[in-house]
Amino acid sequence: MTLREMAAALELTIVSDTAALDQPLAGGYVSDLLSHVMGQAKAGQVWVTMQGHQNIVAVASLVGLGAVIVTSGVEPEEQTVNKAIEQEVALCMTKLPTYEVAGRLYQLDTAGK
Repeated sequence: MTLREMAAALELTIVSDTAALDQPLAGGYVSDLLSHVMGQAKAGQVWVTMQGHQNIVAVASLVGLGAVIVTSGVEPEEQTVNKAIEQEVALCMTKLPTYEVAGRLYQLDTAGK
């Protein structure tokens, strides 16, 4: 599944449009602890978090994540969006709670297998 397909299925708002929209994604990872994401998430995964500060972009870039979804109606800070555009990190947001996004993401991921 690509980010473009996932965004349509989960009704995500894409806030940093990148060339990565049509790249395949490799599962998901859910955490709000940045050090945990750095140590456990895998390149190509979609990271689901409710944090909106610019450090999420640095972590996503470092790990090589396919996208970041900010949940629960949290709006990423302007610096976060600018940094995501600059570093070509796909950044999305949704009003849905983290739990629901994780469940839907899991269903979408396993439906194609």
